[in-house]
Amino acid sequence: MQSIARFCGQCSCGCPELFVDHTAPEERQVVITDDFGQRVEMSLDQFGSIVEAAKSGALDSLALVH
Repeated sequence: MQSIARFCGQCSCGCPELFVDHTAPEERQVVITDDFGQRVEMSLDQFGSIVEAAKSGALDSLALVH
């Protein structure tokens, strides 16, 4: 798996991370791990819809303001 991004917050409990695994089945090539060892797997198309929602501002209300 190739690490794409690490999402570190203000805690010391670990960091969620985004990976791409081009050797995995097409529907499981994007992997997001959390700081508790859990993982979410999805296709590049599914991840693309998340990116588009973020770009359009549809997810802005979920962002925490510090």
